Amino acid sequence: QLQLVESGGGLVRPGESLRLSCTAEGFSLDSYSIGWFRQAPGKDREGVSCISGSDGTTVIADSLKGRFTIARDNAKNTVYLQLNNLKPEDTANYTCVGSRVYGSGYYYCSGYVSNPYYGTDYTGKGTLVTVSS
Repeated sequence: QLQLVESGGGLVRPGESLRLSCTAEGFSLDSYSIGWFRQAPGKDREGVSCISGSDGTTVIADSLKGRFTIARDNAKNTVYLQLNNLKPEDTANYTCVGSRVYGSGYYYCSGYVSNPYYGTDYTGKGTLVTVSS
C-alpha cells in the first residue's frame, strides 16, 4: 500500500520540543516534495512547511520561522519536522502531503505553504500535537 505515515505527536508542555516524522511506505520519497499543514479544531488548514524533492529547497511559514525546521533523510525515506519552543497555539493535527513536482522547488513550496489546499499525490492521516501546561 502506497501511503505517507506520520508519527511523533503527543502531549507536551509549553517550551518543549517534538520531532514529527513523515515516512513513505511503498514508494521512494526522494523525488517528492513534502509539505506539512496543521489544522486545529474548528479552524482552517494552515501551511507549516515544505521541502522540495527536486532541489532540497525548504520553506517555513513566516509565523513559525525560528521555531520550526524541516529536513529529509532519503536513506530512511522520511521527512522530519522539528518543533521547538512549542506554544499552546501550536496545538493541532499535523499532516504531511507528498507531490511529485517538476521545476522550481522554491516556487512550489512557497506556494504550498501559502495555500495548503493544493492538490497532492499523497496525504497522510496526521499526528496530533497538544501543547498544554
